[in-house]
Parts: sequence; C-alpha cells; structure tokens
Amino acid sequence: MSPADRPAAGASLSAARRSREVADTVGGPEVDVLVVGLGATGAGAALDAAARGLSVAAVDAHDLAFGTSRWSSKLVHGGLRYLASAQVDVAHESAVERGVLMERTAPHLVRAQPFVLPLTPLVSRGQGALAWAGFRAGDALRLAARTARATLPAPRRLSAVETRHLAPVLRPDGLRGGLLSWDGRLTDDARLVTALARTAAARGARILTRVRALELTGSGARVRDELTGEEGVIRARAVVNASGVWAGALVDGIRIRPSRGTHLVLRSERLGPLPAGLHVPVPGETNRFVLVLPQGDGRVYVGLTDEPVDGDVPDVPEVPETDVGFLLDVLGSVLDAPVHREDVVGAFAGLRPLLDTTAPDRHSAGPRTADVSRRHAVLTSSEGVVTVVGGKLTTYRRMAEDAVDTAVAARGLVAGPSPTAALPLVGAAAPQALARVRAPGRLVRHYGTEAPAVQALAARDPRLAERILPGHPVTGAELVWALRHEGALDEADVLDRRTRVGLVPEDRAAALAAVRELVGEVGGTGAIGGAGGTGEFSAERG
Repeated sequence: MSPADRPAAGASLSAARRSREVADTVGGPEVDVLVVGLGATGAGAALDAAARGLSVAAVDAHDLAFGTSRWSSKLVHGGLRYLASAQVDVAHESAVERGVLMERTAPHLVRAQPFVLPLTPLVSRGQGALAWAGFRAGDALRLAARTARATLPAPRRLSAVETRHLAPVLRPDGLRGGLLSWDGRLTDDARLVTALARTAAARGARILTRVRALELTGSGARVRDELTGEEGVIRARAVVNASGVWAGALVDGIRIRPSRGTHLVLRSERLGPLPAGLHVPVPGETNRFVLVLPQGDGRVYVGLTDEPVDGDVPDVPEVPETDVGFLLDVLGSVLDAPVHREDVVGAFAGLRPLLDTTAPDRHSAGPRTADVSRRHAVLTSSEGVVTVVGGKLTTYRRMAEDAVDTAVAARGLVAGPSPTAALPLVGAAAPQALARVRAPGRLVRHYGTEAPAVQALAARDPRLAERILPGHPVTGAELVWALRHEGALDEADVLDRRTRVGLVPEDRAAALAAVRELVGEVGGTGAIGGAGGTGEFSAERG
C-alpha cells in the first residue's frame, strides 16, 4: 500500500479501537480531561486539549455529530446578521473563525459559496439598499478578519439577466436585478465533526461513542456502555460538558432555550440548474432570509426557521408541518413555478443550544429566539464541571479553546496555549495542493488528501466502485472507509452521518440492504457483525 493509499497516522477510528479504548478508560487510570459530547464543540475541545499535550477521553451517548452539529445549514457564516443586531464582537469572531477554517484548518471541507438575493417587487428599493450596505459591511468584516480576497470574492450588483443566469428558477416578472454575495460553505457539517474527532484521535485522544454520561462530577463521570449495558467510572482531573441542548440535564443551573431550525430537502431537478444559492427575503422582515442551498449531490436544502422549543429535548427533533408550510410559502414568493408539498422528499430540524439569560421567574415569553444572542458562554459549576453552551457551528474552535482554557486554569493543569487556529484537520492541505490530489473532485471535497486512499479501495474491489443508490454519488468504498477509519459502527452511522443518504427516507430505504451487507462484511458493532470481520473487509486494528 503506497503512502497515498493510507489514512492519516493514528487517525483511524474503528469498532475494534473503540472497544479497546473503552476497556482501557472506564475504571482505568485518571485522564487529564474528560469531554462529554461529540458534536463540533465537544470534538473541538477534545482536539484542543490533546493538542496541548493533555490526556483526553471524549464520550457521547450516540455517534459523532448525532445532535445539532449534523442539522445545520452547512454554512460557515461571516457574522453579517450579528452586525444588524449590533453584536459586533460576535460578528468579528465569526469572520475570524470562518477564515481559519477556509484558509488553514479545513480548506478541503470549506469553500466559497455564492448567493444571489433577487430584487423582486416584494423587495423595496430601501430594503435593497439596506441589504447592499449589509453585504458591503460583511466584506469589511472579511478584511478585518484578514481573510484573502482570493478566498472570498467581493459582493457586487447584478443585472436582471445576470441574476436569472445564476438562478434560472426565479420569476422574471418585475425582477430588477440582484445582489451577489459570498460566504463559507461546508461540504458537510457531520464530516467536519468526524475530521475533528479523527484529528484528536491522532493526537492521542480516546474517542468513545455509544458511551453515555449518567452523572458528572468535577473529578469524572459515571458512564454506561450503550452497546453492552455495563456501567463504570471515568476519572478525570477536569470535566468539560459540551453536550449542547442536553447540557442542563447533566449540570444543575444550566438553562438552555432551544431554537428549532428546519430545512426542507428537494431533488435538484425540481429547481433546475442553480450555479448559486439564494437569499430569499422573508416578507415583513428586514434581516431574515430563507436560504436555498444546492448540495451538488442531486439535492437542494431550503431553510431555515428560527422557532422556540418548549418541553423535553428529543434525540432527533421532528419537523412540524407549520415549518414546512412557512418555508414553501417564502420560497414560492420568488419562483417562476411553485414548489408543492409533494416535492419535499425530506426534511430535518436542529435545535440550537441558546443560553437562557432571562430571569427564571419571569412571566413573559422573553425575546424571540431569532433575537437571542449567539454569544457562547463558559460556566463552571460548584463541583468544578466546565460547561460550554451557546455559540454556533462557525465558532466551535473558539468555544472549545475557551472551555479548555477554563478547565486548565480551574484544575491547575500544566498546558500551553491552544495551537488549533493553525492545526490542519485530517485531510487538509492548501488549495493548490488539493488541486493536485489524484482523485475525483467530489472525493477531494469530502476527504481531502485522503481521497486517493478511498479511491484505492474501489480499485482493489470493483464492487466498491459501484454507487449504493441510483442517482446518488456515494459508493461502496466510502461506506467501507467510514467503517474502517471514521468510527461508524452500524448502518445508521453510515447512512445518516458519514454520508447523508438518510436525509431522504426513500433513498435510505433503498440503500439499506446494500449498506447492511457491507457492515456485516467489514464488521461493526457486536449487534451487527462483531468488532472484527473476515477477508478483504476485515476491520483494521487502531
């Protein structure tokens, strides 16, 4: 096997490695830092601590990116919306972190995405002028964050002809032009989390999925292996609670005000060619838009809502029909032909973990969740558990750094400053180097410099070169890679997080049998095929 055909050293996550590290960690020697939650912030905290030379264990009751981190708009925002609400510090932080991802840590997963805001009769000239001023301010944020112009082009005005060229689906009647802007766009949010976890693992962190934290203290956690039912204790000098919307269930005094963001999934052919995404103004709102996001895999996402959620927090949020109707209505306000309910082939909703800062005894409903600050907070309980909440996907790295800084200071750990602003994730390389990777462009956008290793699996076994589903680009090789190197344990991990086939229930059902067969051959969890496997598909150790 040539170097190009190998995964990054030490970064392979597999069922075998998980089993070994669970046995070594639960009831084992004390670690420096225990992280609870393996979304973007938790995986980022595990990487941050490990990169400082600390011993780390990170647990999640489910899978990598099981919660909010897989339900985003797949965008890395520059913070423009926060300028409109005078949150200048949040806007600047967002722009800085966007530049870090695009230019240093994950250029293979984050690239520039053009957006068109159509100037329709529903957008007054005053609103258009305000939007243009906002886009210019956003470009000033890019400059202040020292992100290169080559990374994010300048906004500009478009004629009606240019607007229709970039978005032929728009209604031509009364269209007087458009505004072109740029922002960061993730290939996939769950892939970012996977890259973070694998990079942390390469630095020695133990990434333990399917391990539920039952009780936290300042010196560790009582946990349960969800695969075996066995319980035990992980001892730690410092504990970081990064469990998002579930943070309040583990630490007293943490009050979360979840906000639901819903997206619809459409087939690409329903809207036709879309060289750019769309900002569709919400009627009656000055700073709120519905986004149309072409994915390049035969699908388009339409989102998002911002609605408060009361009651218990579910593992997987449901999408209410009111959200579907709202998004279709706003989308229909600019389209030449309306999208109907039967055109919606899938939908997903995520819950943002916004910190509730209102007085507990207040009788009013408080501000709309759309108006609640996206600032993150790092809170330390009386027992010494450090909880990080709030924020957003774009700023996960800064949130993780702040949480680890707090834990290091509070528990007297010996560690230097965070190096993660300059630490490339698994698969990352400069754009010029990525352009030279000998693999299809789609694989490079998903796997970066590891793309040839994924392609090599298909070269050795022609079955793995085949698509698992007609009309969708994912191949069997990508499923095997997910099981051998990305910590996937069963078909749900593969379909719903390592790939996003599962976002369309019809596609998920059609692919399930083929995926289940591969999981059985490669070897997943004991419930499906054991931690090992046989023949060509035997799971690699560690």
